[in-house]
Amino acid sequence: MRAVLVTGSSRGLGRAMALEFGSRGYRVAVHYARSETAAQEVAEIIRGAGGEASVFGADVSQPDDCQQLIKDVTGAFGELDVLVNNAGITRDTLALRMKAPDWQSVLDTNLSSAFYLSKTALRGMLRREFGRIINISSVVGLMGNAGQANYAAAKAGLVGLTKALAREYAGKGVTVNAVAPGFVESDLTTGLPEDVKATYLAQIPMGRFGEASEIAKVVAFLASEDASYVTGQTLIVDGGLLMP
Repeated sequence: MRAVLVTGSSRGLGRAMALEFGSRGYRVAVHYARSETAAQEVAEIIRGAGGEASVFGADVSQPDDCQQLIKDVTGAFGELDVLVNNAGITRDTLALRMKAPDWQSVLDTNLSSAFYLSKTALRGMLRREFGRIINISSVVGLMGNAGQANYAAAKAGLVGLTKALAREYAGKGVTVNAVAPGFVESDLTTGLPEDVKATYLAQIPMGRFGEASEIAKVVAFLASEDASYVTGQTLIVDGGLLMP
């Protein structure tokens, strides 16, 4: 039974991914930074369906915490086969108003964490000659977005990190890919004014926001044996928003 760690899996996309992996028989490490109760609820749902899940807390913006998190997960499960770097925060404002901590905290959490977690997890993956690393980027990292210079830079950085790691370890049984979601149904999109929501929807050829479960299924595919010949790729899941 494969073991997976999904960072930031107490809510949103991460929660959907954790539940998807649980439904597929993975042993799931549910990670949280502050929302322990929500993380425990995700784990209980997985266990209630007959799966195996454990909860781990860590501040992944800190390199030492990243290293300890991987150690804790491998200590609990004996191995870590799949790492999904999903944890992320936003500190949105126009570039001229952006303070240094707003820039740095987003880069630390959304980009640097993926490097430190991957670096630690890779040791075990290379030893077993099997591993899947999936970085959750965003269409914002590919097209930019006003007021999100920090977020866009971090998400674009994940694409570069994905390609570099894929080239380094493709011959060692480890694949590294990214998923770039578009607009997804969430508390944020639900709370948008109707005129703003209509503007976003008009840009999406499919005419709707995505569902978190749809993103989760793509991530699960990349973790599966069916994607054994896929590496260094960024799969855009956006309803056609960025179609050339």
